[in-house]
Amino acid sequence: MTRKFHLAFIFNFTPDDWQGPFGTGGSPWDGRFHTEVAQALERACFDYVIVEDKLMVPESYGGTSEAALKQAMVVPKHDPVPLAVAMGLATTRLGIVATLSTLAYPPFMTARLSSTMDSMLGGRFGWNIVTSAEDLAAQNFGMEKLPPRDVRYAMADEYVDVVKQLFASWDPDAVVLDRENGVYADHTKVRPIHFRGKHFSVRGPLNTVPSPQHRPAFVQAGASPRGRAFAARNADSVIAIAGGPQNMREFREDVRRRAAEYGRDPDSVKVLFCVTPTLGETEQDARDKQARMVSSPQFIQDILAQVSALTEIDFARFDLDKPLPHELTTNGEQGTLDKFQQWGSGKSLRELVIDGAGGLVSSIDLVGTPDQVAEQMGEAMEEAGGDGFMITTPLLRLNRRYIAEVADGLVPALQRRGLTRDAYTPGNTLRQNLAEF
Repeated sequence: MTRKFHLAFIFNFTPDDWQGPFGTGGSPWDGRFHTEVAQALERACFDYVIVEDKLMVPESYGGTSEAALKQAMVVPKHDPVPLAVAMGLATTRLGIVATLSTLAYPPFMTARLSSTMDSMLGGRFGWNIVTSAEDLAAQNFGMEKLPPRDVRYAMADEYVDVVKQLFASWDPDAVVLDRENGVYADHTKVRPIHFRGKHFSVRGPLNTVPSPQHRPAFVQAGASPRGRAFAARNADSVIAIAGGPQNMREFREDVRRRAAEYGRDPDSVKVLFCVTPTLGETEQDARDKQARMVSSPQFIQDILAQVSALTEIDFARFDLDKPLPHELTTNGEQGTLDKFQQWGSGKSLRELVIDGAGGLVSSIDLVGTPDQVAEQMGEAMEEAGGDGFMITTPLLRLNRRYIAEVADGLVPALQRRGLTRDAYTPGNTLRQNLAEF
C-alpha cells in the first residue's frame, strides 16, 4: 500500500526573484503576490506554508551590509505576522505558520498573538519556533551578543513551557455564553499561571478565549543534537536538512527516539525534509536550467552572502578555488554551517556552493521532469520511512513560474501516485491534518 507523505512550503516576505524573467520586478509590498502563492499551495493541498524571518540587516559577508542590500539577500524582510493574516484570510484549508523568535517576543505576547491568529484562521495557525542565531539581531533587542547555543535552547525550553501554560490557563469549556444568567465566561475556569522560572516570570492568565486548536501547531528546525532534542520535546513538525535518504532515515529515527524519551508518541512528530526541485519539460531541460543557475557568479556570491548571514562567518575572506583552511564553528546556525562546509571533502569553496545548488536547503538532488522528480521523492521517502518534504526555492526567492511548476506540475504527479493528499479532510485543523497520516 502506498504511504502518503506531507508537503509544506517555506518562503520569506522579501523581494521575489526580482532580476529574473518570471519575477514581479521586486515583490510589491502589499502582500498580494505572496497571498496568491498561498492560494496556489492550497490548490495543491499542501499541509502548511511557513513565512521565515530574520531580525537584522546582515553585515557578515565582507564586513559590510553591501552584498545583503545590493542583492536583497536576507534584507529587506518584512514582518511575517501581517502577511500570515492576509494569506490566512485568502485561504480556507491551508495551514499558515509564522516565525516568531523567542528573542524578540515576550512569552505572553507570543501566546496571545498565536491564540488570536488561530481563532481568526479557524484552527489553521502554526508557530515556527526560532531562538535567533545572530548577534546583530540580539543588538536590536538590548543585548550585546547572543548567549551560547545551549543557553538559548534552555531559555527556549522554558519559554515554550510558559506559552503552553498560558494556552492552558483557560479550560476548553470556559466560555459558556449563558445569556439567561448573563455569563460570558466561567471565571472558575480561567486562572493565573504564576510562572517563575530561571529566565521568565509570567503571571497570566491569557486574555484571549481558547482557539480552535487551543494551542497552535508548533514547528521547529533542529539540526544540532541540542536542536533535535528541543524539536523532539516540543514540535508537531520538524524541518530538517539531511544528505540523502539514509541520513534522512537516521535523522528521523533520532528525533523519534528523543520524542519517545520525552514521553511523546513519536508518530505525533512529523519530520519534513527540505528539498529544492529543479523541474523541466525534459530531464536535460531541467539539468541545463540548474547548470545555468549554479554557474552564475552572482549565484556564487548570493549563496556565500546568505550562508555568511546565517552563520555570522565572513566567507568573503576565503579563496573560492581552495578548500576551507580549517573546520569552522559558530554560535550562529551550526547545522547550516555543517551542511555547507562538508569538512574533509577536499572540495573548494566554489564547489561547496555548487554542491549546495538548491540554496543550502536540499536533502536530496531533485532534477528532472515532474514525473521523474515525483518518482524520486516517493523512493526517497520510502527509504527514509516518512514523513514528508518541505519545498522551497533557490535562495528562498519566489517566482510565478516556479510556483506553477510545483503546484500544477510536480504535485499532480505526486497525487497520481497516491503519495500526497488530493483533498483536505473537512473540518480538520492544522494539527489534525498533520496527524492524519
